[in-house]
Amino acid sequence: MTTVTAFPAPSALPAPPPPPQGGESYRLAVPNTANAPRIARDFVGSLLRVGRHSALVDDARLCITEIVTNAHRHTRTRQIRIDVTINRKQVTVSVTDDRPWALPMPQNRGQAQEFEDGQGLHLVDTLARAWGTTIYGACSPRAKAVWFMLARSEVAGA
Repeated sequence: MTTVTAFPAPSALPAPPPPPQGGESYRLAVPNTANAPRIARDFVGSLLRVGRHSALVDDARLCITEIVTNAHRHTRTRQIRIDVTINRKQVTVSVTDDRPWALPMPQNRGQAQEFEDGQGLHLVDTLARAWGTTIYGACSPRAKAVWFMLARSEVAGA
């Protein structure tokens, strides 16, 4: 059983988006070190450039950096897993660690401005079409994934 907490819409909390149909999936596991955010950022950026989503590269690199940095700083997980699914219209990125008890929560904006930390989830909230967390393991949680979805802007006539 999966428990889902999702953001940003306070009135409707969406489940994780289904994988894009007709897409390609990629996975990378990195050790939980200070290099993990950079490795994840380069991995996702490369996939999007090759997958013809160059317009989403900057947003995706920023979002993945923030989420992997949170996993590195706030968990003692040994490995951080990055899953990326790409299709013609959207990109879904999921970052999984084995510490389901450390849930990301955006800080109050005033509180976040008072400290240098705490801005990352506000950035993800601003840039992503949807994002949230998924806890795996029901009564005995064993892992947590923080995911976000970015989509190409629809162009009239395209």
